[in-house]
Amino acid sequence: MILAIDTSTQWMGLALYDGSQIHYEKVWRTNRRHTVELVPSIQNIFTETGLEMSALTAIAVALGPGSFTSMRIGLAVAKGLSLSLHIPVIGIPSLDISAYGQPVQDLPLFCVLMVGRGRFAVQEYCSNGKTWEAAGELQTLTPQELEKRVSSPTIICGEVDEENRRTLERRWRNALVSSPAANLRRPANLAEMAWIRLAAGEVDDPVLLAPIYVHTLSSPAL
Repeated sequence: MILAIDTSTQWMGLALYDGSQIHYEKVWRTNRRHTVELVPSIQNIFTETGLEMSALTAIAVALGPGSFTSMRIGLAVAKGLSLSLHIPVIGIPSLDISAYGQPVQDLPLFCVLMVGRGRFAVQEYCSNGKTWEAAGELQTLTPQELEKRVSSPTIICGEVDEENRRTLERRWRNALVSSPAANLRRPANLAEMAWIRLAAGEVDDPVLLAPIYVHTLSSPAL
């Protein structure tokens, strides 16, 4: 049983998954209350499902990019559970989770997340026929810089606010913006991705696992 924790942004998510079914999933918007909401919400999972925390075999956690504080809180809780329960922890980049939820098509995909100061964290993906694979480095781009990359029909997904959605849909002829529902970063997808890695024996060291912060990303050369 895997517990998935995503606190990358103000949208928080939790899921419980056993490889066959999703026992629990919740996504909600918090007003910078990650510290007071996360642990009680995890405890509530086991109250509602009637399952025991001892049934967990691994913890999955979203690594970002995202908010410095929210990611730090999520990762601290994930590491604490991993160490106290003596079970593996598996970190997954947040934009990989967004990509995983998109139908695979023979088109380029850009997953984005607002990171402040009018910039996006952007990761490009290409289809291998079965799933999405990251192409190139994760970068921070302004909308104008991103627009220059969209020179042919391209799927855009991820956390975008209403204003940016209108701009993308109105001005960018080649931008195929995913629907709000398809843009939701589901913790069940995080759990499933971690399950696949767990089955392959690919786990992380809870001591060394670190979040992806915006200041560590590259920007395009001018």
